[in-house]
Amino acid sequence: MKRIIFLFGFALIASLGTLTAQTATPKVTKKQVKQQARIQNGVANGSLTKKETKQLQRQQKNIQNTKKRAKADGVVTKKERAIITTKQKAASKNIARKKNNGRRY
Repeated sequence: MKRIIFLFGFALIASLGTLTAQTATPKVTKKQVKQQARIQNGVANGSLTKKETKQLQRQQKNIQNTKKRAKADGVVTKKERAIITTKQKAASKNIARKKNNGRRY
């Protein structure tokens, strides 16, 4: 009986480990952290206006919501990762464009 309970517990823990591994998105998270730092840097040095900052923050929130929806079913598929990556690339381009548009306030 103890052996059965032990095996069941071990199987449960092992399945939880694989479940979290399937929803882990460390590259996505790392990229989002870097993008947030770039936005904050732009705010600090005056290269981003309030309006630009608001637009970029809204875009980051959209990416975060997409990531949450992808993780909701327990598996982040290749297609979902591709969608998130595409959105992050667009956000990165927007950050660069808005930071380097020649304005200094």
